[in-house]
Amino acid sequence: MLRPYTFIPMTTFKPTHLNYRITEPFIRFRDWKPESPLPFNWQMKPVSSASKAEIKVLPNKQFELTISHDIIKGVTPQMLHWWFCRIDNTMEYNGQTHHRYRVWHPFDHVYYKDLSRAPDGTGSAGTRRHIVEMFGANKNYLINIIDRVEHLDDKGILLATEQGGISLGLGNLLAPLPIRLSTLEHQFFAVPNGTRYESRLLIGVDSNLGKWLVNPIVRPLFIGYEMAKAWLKHNVEEVGNFEFFLPELYEKQNK
Repeated sequence: MLRPYTFIPMTTFKPTHLNYRITEPFIRFRDWKPESPLPFNWQMKPVSSASKAEIKVLPNKQFELTISHDIIKGVTPQMLHWWFCRIDNTMEYNGQTHHRYRVWHPFDHVYYKDLSRAPDGTGSAGTRRHIVEMFGANKNYLINIIDRVEHLDDKGILLATEQGGISLGLGNLLAPLPIRLSTLEHQFFAVPNGTRYESRLLIGVDSNLGKWLVNPIVRPLFIGYEMAKAWLKHNVEEVGNFEFFLPELYEKQNK
């Protein structure tokens, strides 16, 4: 049972005016499969570690998934800001070199690539990124998306999905979305022993068209209730994983 908690309402960050268009080639079509799990030296946090992990269907039939994570011990908001700008790189872990994205979730994360970069070479606000993951390493729970980073600083990150994968039997095809269908917001709050991390995934369209057509008919094609539960578990795990590798990586890279 989840512990009682007073959830602090989240306010959507104002999207940046910066707009770095895609400059890198990306994989438009592929039969994505789970990667071999990486060995890791920690116990992933369970959903019960979060003081709130909730799925709501809003009056307009949008899906709203919210998590108030367990405190990320030893991790600062500055570290998280640094990380989200620099995921597309490698790191040493267990004596081997791995992509940072794979270490972040050794089971579920499949592929990551920055498709555009800011002038300083990072994946900061205004850039776009290709993300592929499978919740529970389950191919039925495949996420294959291109997101625009609409906000990123020490206070948090806001991602908006611009292209989404469509399963076509032989593989998964990335296609541009004609509407704003999904946003993911994480907020970072400094506390004495680390960071309080609040997450909100919103899927669907806030309009009459969304309420009567997109949200009840189109939205379930992208995510249903069981997949939403799998996302809650995945997100609790990946956020909890930060405390086991990020402080050391940040220190090494910022000496």
